[in-house]
This record gives sequence, structure tokens and C-alpha cells, in this order.
Amino acid sequence: MPAIGARGRRPVTDPESLSDLTLPVPSPTGRDLLVEVEGVSINPVDVKVRAGSPTSGAHRILGYDAVGVVVGLGDQATRFAVGDRVFYAGQIDRPGTNSRYHLVNENIVGHAPRSLSVAEAAALPLTAITAWEALFDKLRLDDRSEGTLLVIGAAGGVGSLLIQFAKALTKLTVIAVASRPESVEWVERMGADHVVGRDFVDEVSAIAPSGVDYVFTSFTPGNVRAIADVIRPRGEVVSIDETGGSIDALKGKSVTWHWELMFTRPVTDPADHYQHELLEQVAELVDEGVIHTTMTEHLTPLDAATMRRAHEIVEASQTIGKVVVTDWPEEAHPLS
Repeated sequence: MPAIGARGRRPVTDPESLSDLTLPVPSPTGRDLLVEVEGVSINPVDVKVRAGSPTSGAHRILGYDAVGVVVGLGDQATRFAVGDRVFYAGQIDRPGTNSRYHLVNENIVGHAPRSLSVAEAAALPLTAITAWEALFDKLRLDDRSEGTLLVIGAAGGVGSLLIQFAKALTKLTVIAVASRPESVEWVERMGADHVVGRDFVDEVSAIAPSGVDYVFTSFTPGNVRAIADVIRPRGEVVSIDETGGSIDALKGKSVTWHWELMFTRPVTDPADHYQHELLEQVAELVDEGVIHTTMTEHLTPLDAATMRRAHEIVEASQTIGKVVVTDWPEEAHPLS
């Protein structure tokens, strides 16, 4: 089968940073599904893992989003049937989705939304899981939750879905941080009630004089002091990146700090099926027209050259929504 591999800590402009490979088709056992991958999307984790790939040994297969069709079942798999179209984010400690055929634990897989194209659905899994866990697992919000949520990194893949979930499934007022005109337009389309600039302290303080109740951040370095200034006493923060330093500035307000990493569940507890149920709910919300795809760029075909272009876009840290890659080259024949 064709696959795309990374090796050597090379810059993305180096043709050897991502390479076209031919690998054996794996066989499903246990609760694994064998999925014929039709589309993937690129996340910051792809860029980070590629940059840290070993300089020797086997290539590492990246990819932490996929849409595809189930073509094989392990002997303990019961949630899906051959022929089902599914979507999922995979695991950081297993080969990634950048291969024509991919093994994945059925407990972290959902039926793909019927109303979306392959490309539109491929934009969703990792960011949907991250946003959902941040709001409903870490912050424990529900349809009765009120207050104010500040979203730092609002135009990115996670922020875009976090805004949609917050507006559709809670009573929160959402303040989105966005600076460029196209980012402002995007977060308003996602449903943000207010949009503030990168230096947001004064603007947020005017909107929420007593302080915001919750903060989501995917751009934590350099923003800890600002978060401390705008959050209310005993407020809560959920972060998906490293702080870049101390969070001591938050101690005086007794702020609760949550870390969110969507890979934790599948890596530490393979029997946990929370992400399966989550993705099933997301697909239902999409098909009801409540939640919308966050795809903004669609590239083809699924080969190393296209993937390098996609990585370059994401690596620039200016991405709005998600970059998706679909369609294996014609010579990449399906499993017979």
C-alpha cells in the first residue's frame, strides 16, 4: 500500500522531509478496524512530530485525522460493519493515518457525518474531540452553563469548533481573540458574540468587568499575565499547548488550570469508548445542521509532495480552520 513517511528532522521545504513509501497492508486483530483512508487533515501535532522524527531507522507515519471506509474487522470488533464510512483521530503511539490502509481501535471511531463530503468530514475529528473534551470533560459544562468564555486561538481548528459547541450546547457568551480581518470574519461566522484583538486585556475587561469565567487557550506562551488580568477569581482555564513559563500569576485568584490532550484516553485506556460516543454525537449534530465543517483548504492528491505543501501551510501558524488532503494517486490501487 502507499504511505507517506517522515524521517530526519528536516525542514518541510526539504524533499526528503516527507517521502512516498510502499508498505505491507496490515491485518486487523482484537478491536481494530482496517480502514481504507480516503481523506486526512493536518494538525499542528503533525508538524511537531515531523520536526522531531529520528534521523535514522524506519520512517514515521504521521496523520491524526482520517475519513475512510471499513474494509476489515478484528475478531473482537463489534461497533462497525465492513462498508461503514467512519471518521477518527487515531493515536499518537501507533502508525498514523497517512497510509492507504490504517488500523484503528474501534473505541475511538465514529460513523462519519452523512451530510458531508469526505474532505469536509476529514477536517473534524481531532479538533472536535479536543474542543468537546475541553468544554464538557475538563470544564464540565452543559446546556445550563452560563457565563463568559474567552477563546484564545479562536480561528484555528480547535477554536472554530469550540465556539460552535459553546454556542450550540451551552448558554455561554463567547469572546474570540482574532486579529486579521479574515480571522475576525471567520470567528463571527462560527458564532462568536464578541471579537477582540491580540492585546485583549482592555477590550475583554470592558465586555466582562468582573472577569471572564472560563478561558480556552491554544496560544499560551506570552498570554499568562493577560489571562490572569481578565479572568475572575476562581475561574478556570483549559490549555492545549505548553505554557512557555510559569503560571504563578494565576495563583492570587485561585484559578483552576486544566490540560487537554486528546491522545490521553486512547493511549492510557484503550477500553475507554468516550471518544466513540463523542464522535457519534458530533456526526449527529453535523447532520442536523447544528455544527459545520471547518475545512478551509482542500488539496489533492494524497502524496508526499502535497503533504509537504499542507505542512508548510500549517507550520506558518496563520491557518484559519483546517487544511485537508484527499484522493490517493491513480496508481495507488485499492485492496482487492
